[in-house]
This record gives sequence, C-alpha cells and structure tokens, in this order.
Amino acid sequence: MIKELICISCPMGCHLKVNAETKEVTGNTCKRGEIYGINEVTNPVRVITTTVKVKDGEFPVIPVKTKTPIPKELNFKAMEVLNSIEIEAPISMGDIIVKDILGTGVDVVATRNLKKNIE
Repeated sequence: MIKELICISCPMGCHLKVNAETKEVTGNTCKRGEIYGINEVTNPVRVITTTVKVKDGEFPVIPVKTKTPIPKELNFKAMEVLNSIEIEAPISMGDIIVKDILGTGVDVVATRNLKKNIE
C-alpha cells in the first residue's frame, strides 16, 4: 500500500510516497523526510496542545501541551481527559498538569505562568 503525505520536517513541504510494506520513501529531498515518512506510516505520533480550565486564576484557562508526542490514536481520549479537569491557580510554566496521561509515560505540562486571582 502506498501512502501519500506532505512532509512537515522542514520548510520544503515535499510530497512523499511511502510504501507501507517495504518502508521505501520517494519524493523526499532530505533524510529527515525519509524518517518522517516511515514514522508517519508505522507509528504516527502527535504533540497535543490545548487549554485546561483554571479555578481562581487571573484567566479562566491555561495553555498546556504534552512534553513529548503521544500515539495519534490516543488524541481524542487525551482531549477528553484534559477537557474534564479543572486545576487550581497559581500555576508555573512547566508544572505537571496530568502525569502519565493515558498510561503513555508522557506528562502534560503548563506552557505559561498563571497567578491566582486576587478579589
């Protein structure tokens, strides 16, 4: 089976054709494209970036992301987990919001500081 992809490893945006059985990649102009194509066909992963609700914060939400990519098939389940939680301010950039999300070994961390709302 041949899968067609657009490479996102560099600004070139090469149109790749990847043979899933033989793991041959054509259309790439650099080695990164070959690696990207093989990985995308054999084990697609994504970094999740979203927001999480905050209680008593100066803003109602805080941006978060997975520290490393997680399997693509877990994206929607991870979003369900993140949409269902509310954390308490204050929060510092890098704080672990969810440890080992969905048993992947990957933590979800805050990507900014957020002070407690003083009212």
